[in-house]
Amino acid sequence: MSFRLALAGAGRMGRTHLRALAGSSDVVVSDVVEPVAEARHELATDGHRVYESLDGLLAEAPPDGLLVAAPTRFHEEIVSSAVAAGVPVLCEKPAGLSAGQVTLAGRLAAEAGVPFQVAYWRRHVPELRALRERIRAGALGELHLVLAVQWDEAPPAAAFRAASGGLFVDMGVHELDQLRWLTGGEITGIAGVTSKGDGDEPDSAQALLTLSGGAAGVVSLGRYHPGGDVAGVEVFGTGGHERVVFLEPAHADAVLHEALRRQAKAFAEHVRTGAPAGASVEDAVAALDWAVRLT
Repeated sequence: MSFRLALAGAGRMGRTHLRALAGSSDVVVSDVVEPVAEARHELATDGHRVYESLDGLLAEAPPDGLLVAAPTRFHEEIVSSAVAAGVPVLCEKPAGLSAGQVTLAGRLAAEAGVPFQVAYWRRHVPELRALRERIRAGALGELHLVLAVQWDEAPPAAAFRAASGGLFVDMGVHELDQLRWLTGGEITGIAGVTSKGDGDEPDSAQALLTLSGGAAGVVSLGRYHPGGDVAGVEVFGTGGHERVVFLEPAHADAVLHEALRRQAKAFAEHVRTGAPAGASVEDAVAALDWAVRLT
């Protein structure tokens, strides 16, 4: 039987999840919660069952799980309501605008005995999983430098930027989580350099990190990459060097959609078996804490 996953928030990322999960035999998006009337009409026209509020969904048709893709400022409220109703939650990163918000959401989920996973989709990219295994097995020797890059095609809308928490909270948490997940180390120190941007927010930023294993990490973020979004990782060690550009304009959508499908399937297995397969609350707190320090 397919896992019934409801979607909260049908903005850009919510629509991406809908496209990724369309036709999936493992996880089916059964319902969509969207407060904007025009968007609800479009979704209903496309054949989706829609609700104006989460309360309406929970009262009428509680799903097997809830995927939160609403703007970050609503994450805490939505997660709290869902876990109070006993509904497992897969929440888009960063799962809150502060480490305190994520910690509270995790505590409420734990007290309710409800699975709560944070959607760091790159943990489900096969090339990155293989690189992690090689690093953990010592194939690259002692690590000296891990470079993580993410440059978007163009800046998002001004309204989105104003409520996103800033470049490092919106984008950089992915790279910060990647560095910890790939290497198994903790971030122990960090410094950042930013460039000119729109108002108070930069359009590019670089961070230099130290890791608990002795390696250095570099995070490079930007919002001007004509031609399309790009993201990759490069690792330098005493036993080798490896570069993985897992996101390129020519196939970015296909890579993202496949990772989102794998992530949703892993979440469904988490709910069914109790075995987590993605980013935990502690992982999300660690990434967000360092991102906020750089903002």
